[in-house]
Amino acid sequence: MTKTAPVPEDWPATEARARAVQDALRGRVILDEPGPPPGTGHVTGLDVAYDDERDLVAAAAVVLDAATLETVAVSTAVGRVSFPYVPGLLAFREIPALLAALSALPCPPGLLVCDGYGLAHPRRFGLACHLGVLTNLPAIGVAKNPFTFTHPAPDAPRGSTAPLLDGPEEVGRALRTRDAVKPVYVSVGHRTALATALAHTLALTPEYRLPETTRRADALCRRALREAVGEAV
Repeated sequence: MTKTAPVPEDWPATEARARAVQDALRGRVILDEPGPPPGTGHVTGLDVAYDDERDLVAAAAVVLDAATLETVAVSTAVGRVSFPYVPGLLAFREIPALLAALSALPCPPGLLVCDGYGLAHPRRFGLACHLGVLTNLPAIGVAKNPFTFTHPAPDAPRGSTAPLLDGPEEVGRALRTRDAVKPVYVSVGHRTALATALAHTLALTPEYRLPETTRRADALCRRALREAVGEAV
């Protein structure tokens, strides 16, 4: 059953207010914990899908057993889009639905794996940081693209990395999950070290470029959106 995702009454409505929230919460990000060891406990993939014409967003949370990558539990939530599209503020469009999906899970989510950024964000507070702080769960970001940052090319073999750079500052790593295939972009969100985030990402990509957490959450949120749109017609 898909949960309804309400927008909180105090949710930011302007860019200035959203940036102020990011500034206020950024200091609560915990960066001195290693995070759960790869292959242990649960890992939960999170993703969203949009229907812009109907102003709908669907979120999915997919819990995997970290040792086997078998699906343990799933949940979905659908609601109204809670914020306009503004680069750097996408978390404000997604978090209400993602929190609703997380709250509907029947088991602890363990590590959150976000389809997006953590510290690899212009204000060092991407979706993985934001969700991690709000839930106090360990979280990492695994993005498909490097946003505004640059990186040297990683070596071709799987597991090779290169620093993701904002000027001289390393904000994450470009990571090859398949030999000679475009890398993914890994950054810390909350209560997890970069080395742990990279190891989890490799453990979650036994066959494909993207983590199994992201692949399964993507399919599930798209299905939830199709069902919601069908009910709305």
